[in-house]
Amino acid sequence: MMKIRALMLAAALAGLGVTAVTAADEPQAVRQQLMKKVGKATGELSGIAKGEKPYDAEIVKASLATISETVKVFPNHFPAGSETGMETEASPKIWENMEDFKEKAAKLGGDAEKILAQLPADQAGVGAALGILGKDCSSCHETYRLKKN
Repeated sequence: MMKIRALMLAAALAGLGVTAVTAADEPQAVRQQLMKKVGKATGELSGIAKGEKPYDAEIVKASLATISETVKVFPNHFPAGSETGMETEASPKIWENMEDFKEKAAKLGGDAEKILAQLPADQAGVGAALGILGKDCSSCHETYRLKKN
């Protein structure tokens, strides 16, 4: 029984290694996954802010932490040469002005951390937090995200 478990664990870990190598070769895919995480977290906050979901401090905390942590690593997935390839919404302007792009990501991450430190205590607080984070998102998307056709 132990041998089977060891083999299953080894197979699972090998599978994770293959996934990591594939993802490392496709920065666009990694970027898209990271943005999906941010989108999901923002959606959780939005549901609370709109009153579609009850206020839940743990969900608010987890969502803000996800946004903060994700945008810290997000700009690292824009190496030279990844402007092209698979379908991407990343504007070539990112590579032309990487410092500004990184600053915008850092602002979002910093704002999410500040809000996390002063956790919104109710629906209205979550709505106010989304107002701040939404401006950060828009500021970057307006400049660095291509519109889908």
